[in-house]
Amino acid sequence: MPPAISSPVVRLHGARPTAISNPTGLAQKANDPRLAWREAFRAVRAETERRAAPLSPEDQVVQSMPDASPTKWHRAHTTWFFEQFLLVPHLPFYEVFDTRFGYLFNSYYVAAGPRHARPLRGLLTRPDSAEVAAFRGHVDEAVERLLASAEEAKLAEVLRILEIGLHHEQQHQELILTDILHALAQNPTAPAYDANWRQPPPVAAKGFAELPRGTHRIGWAGEGYCFDNECPAHDVFLPPARIARGLVTNAQWLEFIADGGYAAPTLWLSDGWAAVEAEGWGAPGYWRQRDGAWFTLTLAGLEPLDPEAAVRHVSYYEADAFARWADKDLPTEAQWEIAAGAGLIDDAFGTLWQWTRSAYSPYPGYRAAPGALGEYNGKFMINQMVLRGSSHATPPGHARVSYRNFFHPSARWQFSGVRLAEYPD
Repeated sequence: MPPAISSPVVRLHGARPTAISNPTGLAQKANDPRLAWREAFRAVRAETERRAAPLSPEDQVVQSMPDASPTKWHRAHTTWFFEQFLLVPHLPFYEVFDTRFGYLFNSYYVAAGPRHARPLRGLLTRPDSAEVAAFRGHVDEAVERLLASAEEAKLAEVLRILEIGLHHEQQHQELILTDILHALAQNPTAPAYDANWRQPPPVAAKGFAELPRGTHRIGWAGEGYCFDNECPAHDVFLPPARIARGLVTNAQWLEFIADGGYAAPTLWLSDGWAAVEAEGWGAPGYWRQRDGAWFTLTLAGLEPLDPEAAVRHVSYYEADAFARWADKDLPTEAQWEIAAGAGLIDDAFGTLWQWTRSAYSPYPGYRAAPGALGEYNGKFMINQMVLRGSSHATPPGHARVSYRNFFHPSARWQFSGVRLAEYPD
C-alpha cells in the first residue's frame, strides 16, 4: 500500500497542475497535523451525507441491479471500513457498534470474514437509515478520539489507514450518484435526484494532438497519496500516434446510430455483439426517444439531448465499435496518461471517465499488500478494462493522471465517455 504521509495532501498533476489540498479541499492547520486530519475526516464524511440528503429512506434502500448498491449500504459500508481496519486494531477499548454489521456491510474482504451476498443488499430493510446514521456517528466520534489520543509512535500507521479510508469513501461517494441514477432510471416517471444538478458545459475541442514518440515513464512516482494499482512507475514506449483533444460528442454518436452502428455486427467484438443482442442496445444508456426527439436521463431528470455535449453512459464495447466505425482507435492508458500529463487534451478531468483499450492488469513488479487491505485492487486485475480521468460525479481532489479506474467492458451505468486515437498510415 502507499506509504504514510504527514499531512492530508493529494496533488493533481498533468493538464491541471495546480496543487489541490487534502481530499476535502481544506487547508492544513499550521503545526497541527492531527487537527488537519480531523478536518479532512469530517469533511469527507459530511460530503457522503450531503450526497445522500436528497434521497428518501425508500430511495436509499433500493438496489436496481447486482452491480449497484443502495445508498444506505454505501453509507454503512464506508463506516464499517473505518471500524474494521482502523478502530478495532488501533483504539484501545473500542466497542463495536453492532456485531452483526460486519457480516452485512463487508464488501469483498475475504480476510475480514464472511459477508452478505452482493446481489441481495437491496433486501436489507433493517437496519434502517436512522440506525445507519447512528452507526456513522458512533464511528465518527471514535475516529476523532483515536486521532487525538494515538501515541506518536503509532500515529503514522493510524494516518496511513485513515487516508486509505478517506479515499475509499470518496470512491463510494461517486458510486452513490451512479447507482442512484441507475435506480431512478427504472422509474417510468424519470424522477430527478437533484433538479438543480448541472452537467459540465461542453468544450469545443477539435482535432488531434501528436503524442511524443519514444520512452516515457508512467505510474505514480510523486509525493502524496495513490492507490497501489498505480505503482510501480515504469517505462513505456510510444510509437507515432495522435490523440483527440476532445471527447466524442452526442452529435457524432447520432451519426453512428443513423449509419446503423448498432445493427452492424462487423463493427463489434464478439462479446460486444452478444451484449447488443441480449440487452437490445440501440443507443447509449439512459437515452430516451420521444416523438422523434432524443432525451437523456441525468441526475437533474430527463433533459433534451445536447448535441455538443460529450456522449456518456457507453460501455467499452460501444466505445470500441464507435472507434472502428470512425476508422480510429481508443488510446492506451499510457497514451492517455502521457497526453494528460503534457496538457495535450481537454476534458481530461471532471467531465467523464474515458475508456482506454488497455486491459486492467498489474504493472511490472506490482505486488499486492498482505492482509485484507491487500484485497483492495489486486484481485480484480482480470476481465476488466481501464478508464482514465474523472467524471463530474468524482469528488474534488480525487483525481490524478496516474489514477486507474476499471470496469467490466459491458458496464455503462458509470459516467463513461470516449476519446479517440489514430495512427499514421
